[in-house]
Amino acid sequence: MIQIKRAYDPAAKQDGQRILVDRLWPRGVSKEKAKLDRWAKELAPSTELRKWFGHDPVRWTEFQKRYRKELHAQDEDLKEIAKTSRHSTVTLIYGAKDQLHNEAVVLRDLILKLLGE
Repeated sequence: MIQIKRAYDPAAKQDGQRILVDRLWPRGVSKEKAKLDRWAKELAPSTELRKWFGHDPVRWTEFQKRYRKELHAQDEDLKEIAKTSRHSTVTLIYGAKDQLHNEAVVLRDLILKLLGE
């Protein structure tokens, strides 16, 4: 199972493996509060793409295309997360305020596609 959650929401036992998928650490969140199992900076959008997007919903469709293109280089990491999610819960953690337009949404959808769901 793959789920997504904001870094500012409390960690829960049901989160399973918690993976931060932002390039930048979420402001004001301590390592203790984050309770992460992994910080996957390599799965985050490039700095250039992140700045271009700026969480502007108007750019969402193009952001998804560009981000998926960047993720082709991380195929093995994505397959590893997909494999893990077959047996346990994986929660992709992100810091954005916008819960509908962020990298974790794209990653979740891509991983579900790898799983054939």
